[in-house]
Amino acid sequence: MTMNAELEAIAKGGGIGEHSGKGIGEESLAPQETRIMDPWSYLFAWLGGCVSIGTFTIGSGLVGTLNLLQTFVAIAIGCTVIGLALMINGQAGHKYGIPFMVQARSAFGFAGTRLPALVRSVPAIVWFGFQSWIGAGALNLVSDTLFGYDNIVVFFIGFQLLQIGLSVLGFHGIKWLENIGSVFIIGSLVYMFISVISKYGEEISANLVNVEGTWGAPFWGATMLFLGIYSTMMLNVSDYSRELRQNVGPFRQVAIYANSILPATLFMGLIGLMVSGATGEVDPIKVFSSAVDNKPLLVITLLFIAFAQVTTNILNNVVPPAYALMDIFKIKFKTSAVIVGLLAFATFPWELVKDESAAGLSLFIQTYSAFLGPIFAILVVDYFILRKQTLDLDKLYDETGPYHGVNWAAVIAMGIGVAAALIFSGISWYASLLPAGLSYYLLMQHLPSAKRFMS
Repeated sequence: MTMNAELEAIAKGGGIGEHSGKGIGEESLAPQETRIMDPWSYLFAWLGGCVSIGTFTIGSGLVGTLNLLQTFVAIAIGCTVIGLALMINGQAGHKYGIPFMVQARSAFGFAGTRLPALVRSVPAIVWFGFQSWIGAGALNLVSDTLFGYDNIVVFFIGFQLLQIGLSVLGFHGIKWLENIGSVFIIGSLVYMFISVISKYGEEISANLVNVEGTWGAPFWGATMLFLGIYSTMMLNVSDYSRELRQNVGPFRQVAIYANSILPATLFMGLIGLMVSGATGEVDPIKVFSSAVDNKPLLVITLLFIAFAQVTTNILNNVVPPAYALMDIFKIKFKTSAVIVGLLAFATFPWELVKDESAAGLSLFIQTYSAFLGPIFAILVVDYFILRKQTLDLDKLYDETGPYHGVNWAAVIAMGIGVAAALIFSGISWYASLLPAGLSYYLLMQHLPSAKRFMS
């Protein structure tokens, strides 16, 4: 057998090689040449998808540690690393049109891919629930402001069902949602940034500008925190890059990633730092409501906040676990997307948004980044060094071929990388890369059970 039933069916149905053959919500794990995103659509997708309220929370957590300049530089460094990492690990998906779950088979094996799938999916579902609660809170405040109706539970359930409905549209829905929404989102963030400076200028100057801060280990830890928010997407970037037109080269891809992620991260991180430094408030909805005195502008701002959660969730927090469910349980994308949306209810996001949870959220990011860094390093070493950027698609879709089962070289290397990351928890993502990548390379050379993966 050279191709599994799924691949054969799509090949016969015209999904391979035809640029008009991909329907709404018809996402597949098979290799595709149907590329629905041009460079601008791709940039807007990442821009809208990276307006994360989690970034605001991370910025709030840096009060008393970094000053305004140091936070700006930390975000810039983190986003530059993100752009490079996304381009590097997204090359396999962009070249061959394969998603993350298929890309990982050459390193982890068919059964082994369930481990990176779990590591990638859990943070996505947690962020899905967290950001849905934030969006529901914004809608609830709009309702309370305009009509005097206050029931966040109702809005949370309704908001989540809306997102589930949008997510089943797949990448066609993502493309148009992000294209339309990103302009409004950036406009809202610019407005909020100016409003915060105007209202809290003196406090910001006293508490954030004219303080020493540090350029030491806490500074580099901060770069890791901002990087850690997107470290999940570094793993499954092939899920997105397979949608990008094939004539977009690596350097242009870095520019797209950096110019989309940096503005959103800067605005959200700095707003969180400035407002929390001035008021001590961490809850983003309370912050936004206190920063805007004009009721119509407050309503518009809160609606933008809610919309930002939709654009972020649909792109970043639905696709990865949905593809994982498709691969493991052999179900369709629409069914997977619905299941992911329902699982987000079980993340108890009302606990995550509490003031006392900010430190815990940072710890959560550091912890799961300890697992994400090693997987990233293994995938990069596997594709660029061991495979020399050449993949055999027949083997990647042959469940009884050389990639069947588990590649223990990848699992052991991942464990080594995780151990290194946990030892240096403040910079876990950075610390895990070399141990994981080097150990994977050496194990692939010397571990007997790994030899069939190189055949």
